[in-house]
Amino acid sequence: MTDIVYPPKPSPGDRIAVLSPSSGLPGLFPLPFELGLERLRAEYGLKPVEYPATRTMGSTPQQRADDVHAAFADPEIKAVIASIGGDDQITVVPLLDRELIRAHPKPFIGMSDNTNLLAFLHETGIVGFHGASVMVELGRPGALHPQTAESLRAALFTPGPYELRPAERWRDVDRDWADPATFEAEPETRPGTGWTWVNADRVVEGRTWGGCLEIVGWMLMAGRGVARDLSEYDGGVLFLETSEELPSAEEVFRTLRNMGERGLLGRFSALLMGRPKTWSFERPLSPEEGAAYAAAQRDAVSRAMRAYAPDSIVVFDVDLGHTDPQLVIPYGGLVRVDGPARRITVTY
Repeated sequence: MTDIVYPPKPSPGDRIAVLSPSSGLPGLFPLPFELGLERLRAEYGLKPVEYPATRTMGSTPQQRADDVHAAFADPEIKAVIASIGGDDQITVVPLLDRELIRAHPKPFIGMSDNTNLLAFLHETGIVGFHGASVMVELGRPGALHPQTAESLRAALFTPGPYELRPAERWRDVDRDWADPATFEAEPETRPGTGWTWVNADRVVEGRTWGGCLEIVGWMLMAGRGVARDLSEYDGGVLFLETSEELPSAEEVFRTLRNMGERGLLGRFSALLMGRPKTWSFERPLSPEEGAAYAAAQRDAVSRAMRAYAPDSIVVFDVDLGHTDPQLVIPYGGLVRVDGPARRITVTY
């Protein structure tokens, strides 16, 4: 595999591309999108530049690939951020020009379905950043969560180590983006419960791979985003999280089991498992139901890890992925997991 490099970071005042490589939801829900753009300007000093398919629902894979190419090729664009996720970015990846993007490395920031593009960049030799979409995190009602804001600022502007911290308070209940009242107040949060550590008897340092578990499963089925020589993952740090579709515990187990049968799961020395989303508009679970769902998912992950990677460090409920606050994880970047000290340090 090509050597992994961290792309040059932007500075306040630079232009940042805003793309929709998955879904054009900014066209349906302008309120969180416009709020996110304003925060890029006001809080980070960046100049967002929209591309043709950014607000277009039903744009073709080629149109979205064209936006990606244009953003990476433009020398005035210093970073790229996704508006939101979706469910068909896997159709865009085959259309991407690897050589063009490799010749113009830039930080790409996105999550969820953007796991596809992050994995593509990893294969291309570019470190990406899993987290902080324009509509969800930057468009958060009330204000950016301070931990999200701090992590994103470090990922954008400051190369070097950054220690992740468990959230003191968190939330996963959403409100209607079509209702202006949604954005007039802070969302309700719950007390944090910290992270849960398994096999925390040593220190592991390695490069990351993973992302949204459902998307990782799709990539594996399509034969995308995974190195042919699995030894490239030896000693690395796997990070996974689940989406608002609330996959069942059995589905989570089966995906991990299949990764184990492929010889992939046991390659990693540590797993960072994001706090699971436990509420959606389709399944508005009560706090008690949500706690039971999360416990069942942890049990499923533990069952798979005992079978295929029994010695790996596992950290549950890390504040990454579909949760608030959300910590940015460098995709393909270095992470140090210090079990005895119960500390996780990423390198941005």
